[in-house]
Amino acid sequence: MSEFKNPQQDPGLERRLLLVFALTFLIILAVQPILKRFAPAAPEEPKPVQQQAATPTPPAPLSPPSAPKSSRSTASTPVPTKQATAESEVVIENDLYRITFTNRGAQVKSWVLKKFDDDFGRPLELVNSPAASKYGFPLSLWTYDETLRNKLNSAMYVSSATGTQRTPAQVTFEYSDGDTTVRKSFGFDHSYVVRAETTVTHNGNLQSAFLAWPAGFGDQTTPSAYAAGRIVSYSGGTNWHGGQAVQQIPIKKVSSGATINGPLLWAGAEDQYFAAVFLPDQPETAALVTMRNVIELPKNPEKPNPQEVVREEVIGTAVGDLKGPTTERVFVGPKELDVVESVHAAAMAGQQAPSDLRGLVNFGTFGIIARPLFIWLRWTYKYVGNWGWAIIIQTVIITLVLLPLRISGMKSSLKMQKAAPQIKAIQEKYKKYSMRDPRRAQMNQEVAALYKKEGVNPVGGCLPLVLQMPFLIAYYAMLGAAIELRHAHWLWVRDLSSPDPWHILPILVILGTLLVQRMTPAAGMDPAQQKMMNLMMPLMLGVISWNLAAGLCLYWAFSNLIAIVQQVVMNRTELGREMRAELEKRARKSKGK
Repeated sequence: MSEFKNPQQDPGLERRLLLVFALTFLIILAVQPILKRFAPAAPEEPKPVQQQAATPTPPAPLSPPSAPKSSRSTASTPVPTKQATAESEVVIENDLYRITFTNRGAQVKSWVLKKFDDDFGRPLELVNSPAASKYGFPLSLWTYDETLRNKLNSAMYVSSATGTQRTPAQVTFEYSDGDTTVRKSFGFDHSYVVRAETTVTHNGNLQSAFLAWPAGFGDQTTPSAYAAGRIVSYSGGTNWHGGQAVQQIPIKKVSSGATINGPLLWAGAEDQYFAAVFLPDQPETAALVTMRNVIELPKNPEKPNPQEVVREEVIGTAVGDLKGPTTERVFVGPKELDVVESVHAAAMAGQQAPSDLRGLVNFGTFGIIARPLFIWLRWTYKYVGNWGWAIIIQTVIITLVLLPLRISGMKSSLKMQKAAPQIKAIQEKYKKYSMRDPRRAQMNQEVAALYKKEGVNPVGGCLPLVLQMPFLIAYYAMLGAAIELRHAHWLWVRDLSSPDPWHILPILVILGTLLVQRMTPAAGMDPAQQKMMNLMMPLMLGVISWNLAAGLCLYWAFSNLIAIVQQVVMNRTELGREMRAELEKRARKSKGK
């Protein structure tokens, strides 16, 4: 492997990040009254199981149907044989890709994306060769009859073209041995979409034969990259924030050989940045077959050792029509927002407008924030020409926009600190009463009246932190989904979508948070307890940020830098100087006790 890897984001990390921030906020709120009270002032290959029918999980699977018998050839009509005598290749090429077909199985041996590179700087090979050689190559055929399936994918087809073909192009593969007749036709244009038609007849019966992408992607080179694999499908509808209600099955929940019936506007397999998605011409009768298999890879790809291997799981899909020949389009390419929004599925009855593939770009829980942030970031990049500097510019603007709220929160914290002695006096007055005593409500009324008199908002100091959480989480989701940041350089960082290789940015996040904590007055908190919180918070955020995407840490570090400047200015105002004097007075009083 290259020194600079491109690990995928952990699919569950966004949720855990949100939970950690929420818990941190709750701890900050909960710890202050408590402190004031005590202070002196390798898996086995799974058996095929059916998917459960529940929302938002995928639709209930079908048991493998018998082959349709709507078309039956008569025994008296002999079927001529059509087989190639030698293996040959045909290459389809345009500005976006170079696809190499072999007539053995009429399947794809190589699918190179010209505009993307791998970890070694070479054009990206999207076929996962180790997995494909064992479990099947792209655009092979999947049938419920394993013997027939093996036959279809090893037969020598007669190809209508050889050599290299430039798009637009058409290539057809045909095979017949008297018992089995197969026709696979593919059409190519200047986009990432391939037109496909397949027909299989066996012993006079029309068979359900689905086109497949069986074994992961070529950019999967690390354990986290394999873990990011998912099965995705879309049958229509929207989620709570107006996006596509895409059904996603993480790799650990994929059942090999399970069938999910339609309607399916589109379905396929994806990893963090690339996808192979099938768009049936007849969504109502389409079905999806899921695949999950195990492969062994060298622990050190640069120095392979047969004795040192790791077991990884790869997923795949096959999509086709249960009632006869399959006609569909296949999108194989990057999950770029502009690209996926340009590909539309076939319309279903009652559908107002055709659906596109935008659901492949998963901006997460805060997608309503992350999507506009990314569009804005992309617009900024067009002017500065570097994603790192675009993130910094966006960070400065966002922080300045939030400045009024930050100032308001700081003022609220300072006012809270001034009112702290009076609040403590009220609490001392009622401390002899139990929590269930009705007179405790009187205490709360007196404290509320004091807040109103002094113009204090008890949670005003925490408001800026709460408002920044969605931006941080949205930034995390955006950087994990935006392929534009894959392998994007900035100064010493080779990939803004991966962790900082030298961890300089996470260290800056820790130091910046420490400085902000030390410079910001903590309302109602004893100085000794404040020092403890000043240490806990940076350490907690350091653990969170250590392996986050460098782009997110860059945003975080510069946010802290601007916050430090703002706090320096605020501390020099009249209110700031008054508050500092009050804190020093309380500290001296605490030491005297």
